Amino acid sequence: MEVIKYLPESYLPGVVLDKANGVFEMTGRACPEDPIEFYQPIFDWLDEYSEAPLELMVFNFNMTYYNTASSKALMTMMQRLEEISESGNKVLVRWHYQADDDDMMEAGNDYNEMINVDFEMVPYK
Repeated sequence: MEVIKYLPESYLPGVVLDKANGVFEMTGRACPEDPIEFYQPIFDWLDEYSEAPLELMVFNFNMTYYNTASSKALMTMMQRLEEISESGNKVLVRWHYQADDDDMMEAGNDYNEMINVDFEMVPYK
């Protein structure tokens, strides 16, 4: 399976989807000008991954900001993770947020309430 690796840029998040090494993460700011163009390869990758997932998938989200279009894309990603979990594979979402960032903490709590996967809130300083 091909690895997706995007380095973070000013308005684009860093993304690593690497099944062979068990690394699944999204970091930084997410405000792509064309969200469909940016997120579609990620959705396609998750769809392919779901055909032969690892026994355990730990997906780390460490977002500092995202716009409305990205919030919808994150929800779509979370739903795909939920489908992988419902097929009998263990999925853990780790939502990392700066301890004093109430907005990101609340966003993580909202996603946690909307999807049915193991979810861990991870504050940092």
